[in-house]
Amino acid sequence: MKLSLYQRLAFSVCGAFIVLASLLFYWSNSLAEQSKFQAEQKLHLQLADHLAHDNPLLQDGVYDKAALENLFHTLMLLGPAFEFYFLDPAGNIITYSADADKIKRKKVELAPLVNLISNPAAVPVFGDDPRHANKKKIFSASPIYRGDNLQGYLYVIIGGEIYDSIFSQVKNDKRLQQYSTLFIGALLLLLLILLAIFRYFTAPIKQLANDMQAIKAVKFDQSKVSLSSWKNHQSNEVHMLGDNFNAMVKQINQQFSLLTENDRIRRELLAHLSHDLRTPLATMQGYIETMVIKGKELTEIEQAEFLSTAQRNGMQLKRLIDQIFELAHLDDGQVTVNLETFAIGELLHDIIAKFSLKAKEKQITLSLQPEQCGFIVYSDIAKLERIITNLIENAIRHTDSQGEIGIIVSQLSDKIKIAVTDNGSGISKEDIAYIFDARYRASNAVEDSTPHTGLGLAISQKLSKILNSELFVDSKLGQGSCFSMSLQLVQH
Repeated sequence: MKLSLYQRLAFSVCGAFIVLASLLFYWSNSLAEQSKFQAEQKLHLQLADHLAHDNPLLQDGVYDKAALENLFHTLMLLGPAFEFYFLDPAGNIITYSADADKIKRKKVELAPLVNLISNPAAVPVFGDDPRHANKKKIFSASPIYRGDNLQGYLYVIIGGEIYDSIFSQVKNDKRLQQYSTLFIGALLLLLLILLAIFRYFTAPIKQLANDMQAIKAVKFDQSKVSLSSWKNHQSNEVHMLGDNFNAMVKQINQQFSLLTENDRIRRELLAHLSHDLRTPLATMQGYIETMVIKGKELTEIEQAEFLSTAQRNGMQLKRLIDQIFELAHLDDGQVTVNLETFAIGELLHDIIAKFSLKAKEKQITLSLQPEQCGFIVYSDIAKLERIITNLIENAIRHTDSQGEIGIIVSQLSDKIKIAVTDNGSGISKEDIAYIFDARYRASNAVEDSTPHTGLGLAISQKLSKILNSELFVDSKLGQGSCFSMSLQLVQH
């Protein structure tokens, strides 16, 4: 049988409560009896001594057995709580106040008597009870001398049989039993209160354990189970644990969803890129096979053209593969960022110079605004150059002859904004939401002789996020596009 935490605690508390209550009851009874015996014996310590010195039958050390029996009987009537015995020097009982048929001993051990007489402070001291074969009671004792000769001892049992009988009746009194019942009831009520308190504190733990079992049974799929709602109390560790558990399950489900989505995207990306990979590969293979088959039938000019086309497609294939690996590398997050302080104007002038010949060939105006850009930024110069290079390549590809491309730099509080604008073909509203998706190609994508793979914007967006920024696009079909990002400005 598997017990819950509350059941284990309840059984433990009940067991501990019973043991402690029993020990407390035994200890309190023992202490009460010990205190009673000590007080009664100390109170009547000199009783036997006074009787021995004040009674004419004993004060001279002589005794008359019949007279002593009569005296003891009279004293028992006056003090029913006492029993009187006269012992010889060896401890033998000579005469007594009790009925003869009730005496179970003929001799009393003298060591306790001698101990009490010589050391009265040692109370309580217990001596043999002549009415019982093995029972002991408190007593008062006094030696009886005749001159210097010890004649015997006056032995007085404190709390005799009559006293015990009356005390037993008192213990069985209904009122006393009621008090005992109330006391036991109070202890049981305390036990129930303790169990209720444990129930209150362990119920949330059981609830949390049930949630854990339920979520485990459905393989941590939060959509298939309803978890308990926990109040995030800073003073209640169980509620904090439950709230953190729910947050952890939510995070796990988000990670599962993200992994599933990433896996789906990767499969779709490979499916889309397979076409781009096959196109240059098939072209290159076709020209090479033609050269192998026809051989010398081809003129030198045709052979040169075939080789040039195969080489161009091979380079296109290499660029595509390189960018696929680069995109995978960025997705894995294994990128080293080399941040440094540099003048953004110098970098932008270098990039414009790199594209000046290509822009001139297409009769496109390429400019920087403002031309004298003195902003100092803190970023990774190589990754920033790659982003802007991709944006300008796209702008040149989608801008017709006599068009304009501009790089506009402006300050926004503690940052600067870099925008690459053009008046080219633009992007439709349907395409804008997907242009940074690696597997997506816009409906107006340009297929020209310029070597490109269609992954530039996806790579640029991932690089910008690595630089704690983000690419934004504002475009209208047929009117041009504007791509922008922000960088941290260094005040000087």
